[in-house]
Amino acid sequence: MPKLIILGSANAVPAENHENTHMILVGKERRLLIDCVSNPILRLERAGVDPNTLTDLILTHFHPDHVSGVPLLLMDTWLMGRRQPLNVYGLDHTIDRTQRVMAAYAWEKWPNFFPVLFERLPEEERTILSDCEEWRVLSSPVCHLIPTIGLRIEFPQSGKILAYSSDTEPCQQVVRLAENADMLIHECASASPGHSSASQAGEVAAQAGAKSLLLIHYNARSIDPEYLTLEARKTFGGEVNLARDFMEIQF
Repeated sequence: MPKLIILGSANAVPAENHENTHMILVGKERRLLIDCVSNPILRLERAGVDPNTLTDLILTHFHPDHVSGVPLLLMDTWLMGRRQPLNVYGLDHTIDRTQRVMAAYAWEKWPNFFPVLFERLPEEERTILSDCEEWRVLSSPVCHLIPTIGLRIEFPQSGKILAYSSDTEPCQQVVRLAENADMLIHECASASPGHSSASQAGEVAAQAGAKSLLLIHYNARSIDPEYLTLEARKTFGGEVNLARDFMEIQF
């Protein structure tokens, strides 16, 4: 049964028990990492995932708190003996900058380096990104400070639907992405340009007809982040929870 593991739940400033927001979708045949920060090898191993079993990496946008771990992931898995290809998905804006960063490390000179297959996604709603026996992943552009995608993941065997807003202001693109979702994972950094508050996340979940809301990308250094769930419940009548590092969600 596929499962999602939250590898980090904090906003751009992590805390002792809250890494920057990223997560991994684990199936029988595929391992799909959504964003890549910090030291990904240690994070994946703590979650019980062999880094060399990764098959896919989705980069939602090119901000440091979402892509800072990419060079370490590529270098360390290469040093650990990886030879199988890795698929990397993102918008042109993201892929261009990722390739420039890797060029600064002269990765083309790393001997016997495994293939990295970049897949450039169009800025179109519900673009099919990955389609396999266990899940179907679609991307849509959302409203952040730079080009960014949110995700919709459909699980054909269970009929469940998961949506992830990524970093975004409240927008109809996320409402459509999360239509009738069993769970919407929505950021709640703040009511500011490019971001959303917990109350706004609740409004989006309600408009989408989602069954539950999982708040993520929050200020983990605040004294009591639990107030976020209370704020979201004012605008959304379904189940509301707060994402925690290493929590697992079965689909």
